Amino acid sequence: MSDSTPDPVPREPEATPPEAAASSASPAGGSRLYAGLALLTAIAAFALALWQWHDNRGQLDTLRQELARKLAEVDTQTRDGQLIAKQGRDAGNEAQIKIGVLENKLADSQNQQVALEALYQELSRNRDEWTFAEIEQSLQLASQQLQLAGNVKAALIALANAETRLQRMDHPQLAPLRKTLSRDIERLKALPHVDAVGISVRIDTLITAVDALPLAMEARPMPEPAATADADSSPWVRFWREAWGEIKQMVRIQHMDKPDVPLLAPSQSFFLRENLKLRLIGARLALLTRDQTSYKADLRAAGDWLAKYYDTNNKSVDTALAALRALHDSEITIEVPEIGATLEALRSYRAAARERPGR
Repeated sequence: MSDSTPDPVPREPEATPPEAAASSASPAGGSRLYAGLALLTAIAAFALALWQWHDNRGQLDTLRQELARKLAEVDTQTRDGQLIAKQGRDAGNEAQIKIGVLENKLADSQNQQVALEALYQELSRNRDEWTFAEIEQSLQLASQQLQLAGNVKAALIALANAETRLQRMDHPQLAPLRKTLSRDIERLKALPHVDAVGISVRIDTLITAVDALPLAMEARPMPEPAATADADSSPWVRFWREAWGEIKQMVRIQHMDKPDVPLLAPSQSFFLRENLKLRLIGARLALLTRDQTSYKADLRAAGDWLAKYYDTNNKSVDTALAALRALHDSEITIEVPEIGATLEALRSYRAAARERPGR
């Protein structure tokens, strides 16, 4: 941009006083002065315009370079943005696919959860019923053990199992039933103990010893002590004495406590021992079934056979007889209480629970 200075507007010459007219320069010198000033002004204006053009051109080149650099940066950023956008679109597509898979799995999980909740509800409705059925079965087992076998220990185990299940249910409505069950358990614990195992072992010992017990007909008198030979007697005297001792051994006369000792053939002796064993086995079976009548009858018969057919002077026979008498005096049955009231109370509660609404 150049600065232009307008030419001076010519003015009309003023009236020159007479005194100045004489001293003023000539008209040709003033024109040259004005022309020089005008030329200098034009040169200065041209130089200023040239400098401004050159400066503006430099600024324009700088601005162009800066603009090109900015455009290059914008283009780079645009390509990066497009790449990031493409990656974002790909990631979004993958995410959509994964979200779809997760939604399907979530739907399946929800369906399974609904099925499990329905199953749980069904199980929770039947859980108490199953528990009551197990408790009733335990009570029936205890009643059978008491009434059929008199087995107090097995009955106590069954009742304790039923009591544990009632405690786990923890229902206030079961308090009367638990009280009745606890009373039955205390009554069974107060009963006297019958050592059935110990009695059975003693009977087995007697059965094993039967074959070794001597019969009465097999008893022999104790041999008489041999006479001491007299050193002063003659050989003939000693000879006749020894001969007489041999002759006396040929015939023996024995005084028996039981003059009617039966004589048994070998086969009869075998069957006697086997029948005695059978009697003892029958007593053991009666012990297991708590049949006191059969138990005492078998032991009584076994004792009578021992006293009649066996040598009572023998120590082993005498020990066996004492053992049979002790076993005969043992009580194997006890008066067991009835637990039918507890069983009926449980059945009544179950019936009332089935009729209760909401079950």
